[in-house]
Amino acid sequence: MKNIFKEALIESINIKSELKDKKFTDIFTNMGDLMVKTIINKKKILFCGNGGSAADAQHLAAELLVRLRPMVNRDPIPAIALAMDTSTITACGNDFGFERLFERNLLALGQKGDVLVCISTSGMSKNIELAAIAAKKVGVKTIAFLGNDGGILKNVCDYSFIIPSKNTARIQECHILLGHSLMEYLEEQLLHKKYIKKLQ
Repeated sequence: MKNIFKEALIESINIKSELKDKKFTDIFTNMGDLMVKTIINKKKILFCGNGGSAADAQHLAAELLVRLRPMVNRDPIPAIALAMDTSTITACGNDFGFERLFERNLLALGQKGDVLVCISTSGMSKNIELAAIAAKKVGVKTIAFLGNDGGILKNVCDYSFIIPSKNTARIQECHILLGHSLMEYLEEQLLHKKYIKKLQ
């Protein structure tokens, strides 16, 4: 019988090792610099995703609003996850269709100069595609964490980081690694520029 645990570890390590390539680190830096500029310009970061990616969206927003690292107490950084509550989700699903959820929330809460982080393992999420299209119309920049071949989202987002895998679990593991790394990059840059301050 195969060792599923060992195979998962090996596959995850191999995929993450590929992400050290310069083409990936350059995209990462560009995304991070955009986020830094966004916060310095007194704008915010919005996140959206479905299923496990919705959990990642909320997780990353919390890292900015509260704190990322226990030893770094600092000012909060403005962030919102667009899958907010069951009342909004079910009302939109019932009245307009689930595919309109993120689009409507983006149009209500997004402002020119904000950044929308789109998280999708397949890159084929219609509700995220509509949100990204709406974002362009109102001047919100878009960043995508994707998998597979990037799907439809790679063509509508300003920046796309595509995990080189078709395994949903491995893609999600890389997405949260990428997300945590980006949040740390943002935090470090803002502290260095003294835009936010450490708290006692």
